[in-house]
Amino acid sequence: MTVHSDLKKAIAAAESARGDYATYAEATEDQMAKTMFQQMAQDMDGHIQQLNGRLNYLMENNPMNQGQQQ
Repeated sequence: MTVHSDLKKAIAAAESARGDYATYAEATEDQMAKTMFQQMAQDMDGHIQQLNGRLNYLMENNPMNQGQQQ
């Protein structure tokens, strides 16, 4: 596996988890659980941004990608 593919898999997993947490927040009437799931979804947004940032950096700065972008 490459870092590139690992990052893509991590992004997909984080997006899936974010969606699950948002669904759980909507489905529950327990206010404490709702707040917890909403916070967890927001946390995943930060993880996704960080992962995407690293993936973008890799795409822009990896010599193996030079000449392949356009």
